Amino acid sequence: MAELVREIIIDATPETIWPFLTEPERHVEWIGTVADIDPRPGGQYRILVGGKHPAVGEYVEVVPLERVVFTFGWDQPGNPITPGSTTVEISLHAEGEKTRVRLAHRGLPEDAVADHTGGWDHYLGRLAIVGAGGTAGPDVVPEEDPPGA
Repeated sequence: MAELVREIIIDATPETIWPFLTEPERHVEWIGTVADIDPRPGGQYRILVGGKHPAVGEYVEVVPLERVVFTFGWDQPGNPITPGSTTVEISLHAEGEKTRVRLAHRGLPEDAVADHTGGWDHYLGRLAIVGAGGTAGPDVVPEEDPPGA
C-alpha cells in the first residue's frame, strides 16, 4: 500500500478554512455535489464527488481548527478502493495570515496513487480558491469520453 502527500498554502486562516472541512454546505463548495458528513469520531463521511462518484468513510479523529482524519473509499461495484479501506488526514498549520494545508491519503494501492494525486491536486486547488474567498464553481467530473472525441 502507498501514501500520497500534498501540501498547499492558502491565503486564509485555519478558522476560515475549518468550516470547509466540517460543514456540509461549505464542503460542497470545494469537493462534492452532496455532502452527508458528521465530523466527530465514528460519524459518517459520505460525499458525491463530481455528481457521480460516491465516496464513503467514517471520521476517526477531529481536532478543531487543526486536523480531520477519516476513512475513505468508493461505493462503486468493482472499485478496489472500497468504502473505509483508506485513510485521509487533512491538517491545518497557521503561517501568519496564511495556512499550510497538508493532505495525506494512506493505504492506497500503488496503481491508484497517480489518479488520486491528480484528484487531490484538483480539489485542493478548489479549496484554496474558496478558502481565500473566491468561488470554485460546481464540482463537475469531465466526461471520460467526450462525444466526437
